[in-house]
Amino acid sequence: MSLKVVVDFNVCQDHGQCVFAAPEVFEIDEAGRLVVLVEEPDETLRASVEDAADVCPVQAITIAG
Repeated sequence: MSLKVVVDFNVCQDHGQCVFAAPEVFEIDEAGRLVVLVEEPDETLRASVEDAADVCPVQAITIAG
């Protein structure tokens, strides 16, 4: 099953909690904005991506697949 990460940037407030949960998938750039490094991460990253979605204080991250 394919895994797809979707961030609603209209909701995201760049708290960065997802970066701590899944640093292979998310980062904060020099401007302080969230960047999705891998929109379709490998299945081995599913648990950390799900954790990232769970810890998002504004629930801006959804996972398909």
